Amino acid sequence: MKPLWRLNKYLYRYKGLILLGIVFTVISNIFVIIPAQLVRLAIDYVVESFSIYQPLARSGMGGQAQDVFLKFVVVFGVLILVMALLRGIFLFFIRQTIIIMSRKVEYDMKNDIYDHYQKLPLSFYRKNSTGDLMARITEDVSRVRMYLGPAIMYGLNLLILFPLVITYMITVNPMLTLYTLLPLPVLSLSIYYVNNMINERSEKIQRSLSGLSTFVQEAFSGIRVLKAFVREKDSANDFAIASEDYKVKSIRLTKVNALFFPIIMALVGISTIITVYAGGLQVISGEIGYGVIAEFILYVNILTWPVTSLGWVTSIVQRAAASQTRINEFLDEKNDIQSTGEIKAEIQGTVQMENVSFVYPDSGIMALQDVSFKIEEGQTLGIIGTTGSGKSTIANLLMRMYDPSAGEIKVDGKSITSLAIADLRRQIGYVPQDVFLFSDTIGNNIAFGIEKPDSAIIEKAAKDADVYQNIVEFPKGFETMLGERGITLSGGQKQRVSIARAIAKEPKILILDDCLSAVDTKTENVILTALKSIMQNRTSIIISHRVSSAKLADQIIVLDDGRVVERGDHRSLMEQKGVYAELYEKQTTSESVDN
Repeated sequence: MKPLWRLNKYLYRYKGLILLGIVFTVISNIFVIIPAQLVRLAIDYVVESFSIYQPLARSGMGGQAQDVFLKFVVVFGVLILVMALLRGIFLFFIRQTIIIMSRKVEYDMKNDIYDHYQKLPLSFYRKNSTGDLMARITEDVSRVRMYLGPAIMYGLNLLILFPLVITYMITVNPMLTLYTLLPLPVLSLSIYYVNNMINERSEKIQRSLSGLSTFVQEAFSGIRVLKAFVREKDSANDFAIASEDYKVKSIRLTKVNALFFPIIMALVGISTIITVYAGGLQVISGEIGYGVIAEFILYVNILTWPVTSLGWVTSIVQRAAASQTRINEFLDEKNDIQSTGEIKAEIQGTVQMENVSFVYPDSGIMALQDVSFKIEEGQTLGIIGTTGSGKSTIANLLMRMYDPSAGEIKVDGKSITSLAIADLRRQIGYVPQDVFLFSDTIGNNIAFGIEKPDSAIIEKAAKDADVYQNIVEFPKGFETMLGERGITLSGGQKQRVSIARAIAKEPKILILDDCLSAVDTKTENVILTALKSIMQNRTSIIISHRVSSAKLADQIIVLDDGRVVERGDHRSLMEQKGVYAELYEKQTTSESVDN
């Protein structure tokens, strides 16, 4: 139960609903006991009336006596019906309080977890899969809700009903109470073990279904590759194997489920037989009336579900505790990217790195070693290097997705750690290497970073990114809905929409992280020409493995294995005849051959 203590703050938040639920549970259980007492009184009344009716019938007053007896029986029937209706009303109220409380807590928990996810650093997402994140905010929260809703509701019902009924049964007949309750502990233990088997097999089915869903998703996402390599038959065979595994596990669960109600019915039947036998002996000896047997049989049926639910509730609590443990693991994760000063200021654009080194915390890879450079306000820096040289790491550090392992980064002479993170990122336009577009309209994707979207700004940004003409050619223009991850667009169009999204923010610092890799040289030149006016009076960082993307920069640094091996402008680097000149010659030669 210890992991579930975290939920106490939510229970305290909705304590009013819980207290009302307890009150309604007590009242509903009172209306459970009263009908059983009315049945006893009615049966005893009928038995006694029958003994009185026979002499009256012989004396000619049978008709009148029968009318009187029937009136009382009808009164008993109406009272029992009213009690059942009142119990039904209060059961409705119980669900309207406790179950609604659990739904409210589920809502709050999901929001809290999602909000916490948003605050965690990029390193957290590098070491945890998206599927695991999704499972904890959906399936695990749902299991916890089952504890907060049904488990608490049935648990309260058991805690209130059991003492009420048992206490009253003992006052009526202690010995008969003992005989009646003998099978109930066996029933509870049996249901507990069956439930454990059901849960265990349900878990296996859930994992099998998850694997099956993942397989299908990958097959449909990679359908082009499947068809290109003519692997449809193999894929169908693999699916059949996975589906067979799911079928076998489902049948095993069905077999266990088949035990559930027979066990309940068998033990209830045994309890009823014992009650009738023991009670019958007492009736014969004149200790009790016939009505007591009927009353106790009703109590057996009343207690059956609460006792049955004990095993079920225990199982739910165990599963909820396991799920809450998984949730707590992520809730205990801390964001080590913190601001020391929370300074909010308009950025002018001077960026400086001083002897910055960085090791990725999850992999231990040394990405940067003693990197230093300075860009004055309004200047453009080009960062050139091969794959794995550390180019994108610089972008991540400037955005404070990570903090340097050593050295310092300054913006306008202030340490980047003293600036408010959200305020810093708000003033940086970032175009990532791996473009991500949301399943929304093109216009909304471009306006993603704008607090107050404006159609004129969106259109201008699209024109500057050289994607305006492509967009207006779509039937719905800027209202065109994009598929998952922007699949509606080509690779080049997606990158240009991503550039437009960064430009639309009108940032003080613009970072282009190898964002022109999916466009041809001609389109690249068009975009760079358009970006010239955008980059004027704005600090810009162009990260690329293409020399052509960075040759117009005021300053260029060349990275190799995380170190700065060359620096200067295009002309000076060409004169050095080093790594930059070699890359330039290779790429221009390759482009000439392609043309």
